[in-house]
Amino acid sequence: MILRPRSFRAKLLLLFVLVVTAAQFATWFLVSRYHDRQARQLIDEELQQAALTFARLVEYRNFLLTAGAQTAARDHPIKQLLIGDDVVTLASALESVRLTNRGDLVSAVAPDAKLLASTSRAAPAEGLFARLIALAEAETGANPTARSFGYFGGELYSVVIAPVQAPEIIAWLAVGFRIDRTFAAELKTLTGIDLTFFDSAGGVLASTLPAATVRDLAAALPSLAGLAGSCACLLGGETALVTTRRLVTGDRQSATLALQYSLDAKLKPAREAENLMLLVATGSLALAVFLSLGFARQLTRPIAELVGQTRRIARGDYTVRSTAYRDDELGRLAQAFDEMSLGLAERDRVRDLLDKNVSPEVAAQLLRDGATLGGEEREVTILFADLRGFTTLSEQLPPRDLLTLLNRYLDRMSAAIESHGGVIDKFIGDAIMALFGAPVAQGDAADRAIAAAHAMEAALAALNAEGRPPLALGVGINTARVVAGNIGSQRRLNYSVIGDGVNVAARLQALTRTAEYRTNVIVSAATRRAAKAPGATRPLGTVAVKGRAEPVEIFAVDRPA
Repeated sequence: MILRPRSFRAKLLLLFVLVVTAAQFATWFLVSRYHDRQARQLIDEELQQAALTFARLVEYRNFLLTAGAQTAARDHPIKQLLIGDDVVTLASALESVRLTNRGDLVSAVAPDAKLLASTSRAAPAEGLFARLIALAEAETGANPTARSFGYFGGELYSVVIAPVQAPEIIAWLAVGFRIDRTFAAELKTLTGIDLTFFDSAGGVLASTLPAATVRDLAAALPSLAGLAGSCACLLGGETALVTTRRLVTGDRQSATLALQYSLDAKLKPAREAENLMLLVATGSLALAVFLSLGFARQLTRPIAELVGQTRRIARGDYTVRSTAYRDDELGRLAQAFDEMSLGLAERDRVRDLLDKNVSPEVAAQLLRDGATLGGEEREVTILFADLRGFTTLSEQLPPRDLLTLLNRYLDRMSAAIESHGGVIDKFIGDAIMALFGAPVAQGDAADRAIAAAHAMEAALAALNAEGRPPLALGVGINTARVVAGNIGSQRRLNYSVIGDGVNVAARLQALTRTAEYRTNVIVSAATRRAAKAPGATRPLGTVAVKGRAEPVEIFAVDRPA
């Protein structure tokens, strides 16, 4: 049966216990997995480096043996012995060559791969010399050589072969060193990695491991053949990572190099740290149970009181008050709860309606109709006004003086627009967008817009007369059918208009910068037709407005004298 705590205190206690337990043991698990992954990665890198070190060490020794074999092959007495039939003297000379080159064996081989003499009593594996001679003869150059692994009397050697020429090849000198326990110990000293050499039948040739571990490794060797990377094996009671390399010999058989590193030994310091983490996690869990009991008891009492107050507010009673305030976050929550209930209804209404708009006309409409997304199509007149040379002015005045001047300018222009029934839609830096005919319909919206433009020119002239840096104004006016209404999101609305007519008005304002037009105010043909008394206008022809396929006929409106 599953226990399901019903009280908040019991649920809080259970939550704390579960969170602390999950956090501590999840941390332990992730750290353990990370340690294991890192240890495996480091061991793989070390095994790869050890294999590379083995190859380089063999290559270096073969290089030295090759140089010694070539030197001996040029020795005239040795050539004479190879031509003659004194095998005993030849064997003695080969022993001198072995000692000089610090090799483990030196053999003289006839061109037909027949062994002539050797420092080793062990017989080479069948076909070893024939294979080496074939490899050497396949090389280009005046003094061809070859090298390979091979067996002598069941022991593994690395062998190099060089020709004896007089001037034709009269024999071959084979020099090699033994792959034995001494060599394995030397390689372990260089790499820190344990290694074992196996013959093709799985017999141990040399190893740095204890006998019991070698037996486990030999048993696992068939499953490791052909693997590209490392593999985990249980060796001598410990988990180890093992990688193998195949060593091609001169016969149909081969040898195998097995490199291994104990994963348990690599992880031992990490496992000690993980055990300490488990101990700390257990202590943390016990402490969390003790503390959560007291915390839950202190937390539930004020929460129960707030629940009762919430139910009263849900019924519409905003007069609810807390009986006492605690000196902590819950006390401040109770105080904030009381402050919220005092003005909740009225504040929400003002925030939802008036705070979303700034225009009195728009606010009046929202109070009457409500604030909802959407709009209606209607004909309005849009006015765009912009300061000319504002960028240059910005470079000349300090920021504080520039802001003061801009605020005075916008205040005068706004007054001129609103005095003619216009509604400020928005300020765009030093630019103004105003509407005539929305949200309140006006039968003479076009006339009001033109009159407002003249009033703005007059207000600007008065502002320039105050001795401040002179300002210039450009006004574009267009009348069109647009969609007017509340635009934005459910949380924040803005009453505005959208449509092609808005873009045209903005483009007309930009055309006032054209010097040959000699005007501060440009209206479209639609505005001129809609105006009952447009005043003195001059035709400026038709212009292609950016973003609009059809050209627009425009007129300059001169300010009355």
